[in-house]
Amino acid sequence: MVNKHACVPPKEDFIIRRMVESDNPDIARFIRAVIDEYSGPQKDSVYDDPSTDCLYQSFKKQKAEYWVIDYKGKAVGGCGYYPTEGLPRGCAEIVKFYIMPIARGCGLGGQLMDIIIEQARDAGYSQLYIETIALFSTAVEMYKKRGFELLDHKMGNTGHSSMEIFMIKTLV
Repeated sequence: MVNKHACVPPKEDFIIRRMVESDNPDIARFIRAVIDEYSGPQKDSVYDDPSTDCLYQSFKKQKAEYWVIDYKGKAVGGCGYYPTEGLPRGCAEIVKFYIMPIARGCGLGGQLMDIIIEQARDAGYSQLYIETIALFSTAVEMYKKRGFELLDHKMGNTGHSSMEIFMIKTLV
């Protein structure tokens, strides 16, 4: 479940960096591990999305990036932005934002989200969309603190029909 302690390893032991191809297995592992930890949906979600196993290749698309939290050479968290099909022009989706317990509690998630927002803005996006489930309420609160607002409907063709919460942020 949720890590009740502030970063067991010191925050300085973590590095936030762009994903590299060799991160693919670690990323798929931590995404599925976090979903399992929270008993999240394994069907019609990122869990069974084929792109989860090859994110590096998926993010080679122009105007898409994925960043990881690295702990001793291993990716233990990550987040990206991606121009998901069906979103309005100038809108990207925040995708695959998951963090293992070892990296929780010391602000790394917020720091990673801030980097992604800034990188998406620099890439020319004017809006960011995110969808999630109620089980990830801590993340939803972090999104709200960063200016994401609740929507009453899904946007884009994410292929993840098990999502329950939809949010958008206008970038200035």
